[in-house]
Amino acid sequence: MSMLILGGNGQVGFELQRALAPLGPCVAPGRQSLDLQDAAAVARLLDEHRPSLIANAAAWTAVDAAETARDEAFRLNAELPAQLADYCASHGARLVHYSSDYVYPGDGDIAWQESSSSGPLSAYGESKLAGDEAILASGAEALIFRTSWVYSARGHNFMKTMLRLAREREALSIVGDQIGAPTPARLIAEVTLLAVKQQTEGRLASGLYHLAPRGETSWHGFAQAIFQHAEVLGETLRVRPDQVASIATANYPTPAHRPLNSRLSLEKVEQALGITLPDWQSQLQLTLAELLEGA
Repeated sequence: MSMLILGGNGQVGFELQRALAPLGPCVAPGRQSLDLQDAAAVARLLDEHRPSLIANAAAWTAVDAAETARDEAFRLNAELPAQLADYCASHGARLVHYSSDYVYPGDGDIAWQESSSSGPLSAYGESKLAGDEAILASGAEALIFRTSWVYSARGHNFMKTMLRLAREREALSIVGDQIGAPTPARLIAEVTLLAVKQQTEGRLASGLYHLAPRGETSWHGFAQAIFQHAEVLGETLRVRPDQVASIATANYPTPAHRPLNSRLSLEKVEQALGITLPDWQSQLQLTLAELLEGA
């Protein structure tokens, strides 16, 4: 199996390179060698390498900036997935693509199903939804994983930002009314490997799946858990978990609206793959250990 991983320098892309390595040779161009905003450059890459599997971990992830940079966000989040899906449909290749909880309207307190009505609140969410719809309409053999609150031991993410702030400050205020599941990039890659193998064997249908750990928390609860586990690992922080204040989204205005409810139902993916996903707390412990201890 010849593989192409786009976004290989990112959190998910890096973990995909590690997880998918046993499946065959892989090309993972970096930003310096491939401009994903350039559709012609992407077409040349596809023609040169003729991959049988494409894992698209590339995305415009600057949620607030997407409000004013719509064209750039839609190129990476909608047009690029459509281009990859068209290639896969015409060349008999497979596509794995990663989407977002931001495609949903974020109201209520019930976990979203894959069949739930979409209703993105931001340009970022609109662009991710457009990418999903283009892939589903292409006829390509494709897996779309909608996930939430991605973080890892590398790159820029909430976990690492919280640790930095907790070393610098004596108190923090974190949003407490947005609810979801923090999802480590390594878990995404591990499930992707299992899904690709099962799809190759004809045991997994193409389509849309949610992918996140079990359980739920707020950004405030996530921050508290980060500090609790970091202290257990011997990290010295100026902010203790009980010194993290909870604030409402309304008191922390941003250019882009965030969904309050990012709960994702995991029933479909667990049944399809025959797995039980781990809880978010155990995954946080593993990711912190990797960051702080090199585990």
